[in-house]
Amino acid sequence: MLSFVGLGLYDVKSITVRGAEVIREADFVFLENYTSKLGGSEVEELEKYYGKNIEILQREDVEVNPEKVLEAAKEGEVAILIAGDPMIATTHVDLRLRANVRGIETEVIHGTSASTAACGLTGLQNYRFGKSTTVPFEPVEKLPDSVYQTIEGNRERGLHTLVYLDIKIEQNKYMKGNEAAKKLMGIGEDWIGIIIARAGSKNPRVVTGRLEKLSKMDFGKPLHLMVIPGELHHMEMEALESFTEMHL
Repeated sequence: MLSFVGLGLYDVKSITVRGAEVIREADFVFLENYTSKLGGSEVEELEKYYGKNIEILQREDVEVNPEKVLEAAKEGEVAILIAGDPMIATTHVDLRLRANVRGIETEVIHGTSASTAACGLTGLQNYRFGKSTTVPFEPVEKLPDSVYQTIEGNRERGLHTLVYLDIKIEQNKYMKGNEAAKKLMGIGEDWIGIIIARAGSKNPRVVTGRLEKLSKMDFGKPLHLMVIPGELHHMEMEALESFTEMHL
């Protein structure tokens, strides 16, 4: 059995009860450590909390040569831990498909994700979001055209855009909200943006403002997330005014 276990958003307590049970019952526990991470707990805390040794997987271990994981799943119960919700990244879908081809039973234990947190913390309505995009570290000087096209395409239809901020865990680099705002300003726009910092923690910070103002602010420790709103329903506007810091 290969179980994809969502750890939730922030620390060891963000997981579901079912997810924690699966980890404690597993014969082998792996942590996928390159698409995202928990902002509030390190690997040592996870091991202590679950009473398990956890082997860290890099990109190659999942996408190129997953034999170690698949062989372990043929022998016993395997839990692969993933920050957020397991099947947001296509790399995890690919691994599940590989397991299925080999006749290995799989299951998905869902966790809270950035996309649901974005709705919950801002009050924006889930069905009013369009295609998401990512602001990457590279190239430094100019954003890929696809980023602008995605946001502007959503805005033309009145839809909000969930904007993921790039992370490079192996380099301990996590893009911050002000950096993302500055990059987006580089395409000549000063949209309204919403920065969400440390979703899932006891004290998340949510700030609404023009990109120019957001680019000059400090949102504290990562992880950070951004939303570029489209057309706002009156209830969404009321929620932003009530539940976020406004800097318009």
